[in-house]
Amino acid sequence: MPVRKTVAANPGRVAATDAATFSITELAREFDITPRAIRFYEDHGILAPARVGPGGLRRVYSLRDRTRLKLTLRGKRLGLSLTQVRELVDMYESAKDAVPQARRFLAVLLQHRAALEQQREDIEVTLAEIDRHEAECRRILAKK
Repeated sequence: MPVRKTVAANPGRVAATDAATFSITELAREFDITPRAIRFYEDHGILAPARVGPGGLRRVYSLRDRTRLKLTLRGKRLGLSLTQVRELVDMYESAKDAVPQARRFLAVLLQHRAALEQQREDIEVTLAEIDRHEAECRRILAKK
């Protein structure tokens, strides 16, 4: 994991006293995603990098941004919506009591599980219908 320290008065200079920061390229490489994906999460308010350099064109991501990106990608892998992911990620920045966070996460997981189980049932019904159509086609073709 690349970690770069910057001095507020001179953003291009490395120093051991300030918090770790990351460029968009470093985060993209670390998480194997595109810079465009990172900008997408920024556009949706999940990430809030500092802007430095002339005109504020260069993004500088903090450890907080890195953690939020990691949690976001984990939620997306679980199949959660971006709204659900943001809600959960935002929750982890509030009170240190983990009980409400765990309850909300459990509720989201149960809701997501129910949706996936319904999708699985719908897929099984569709596959059974495909099986019937295939069998009928094979029966017709066998007569020829």
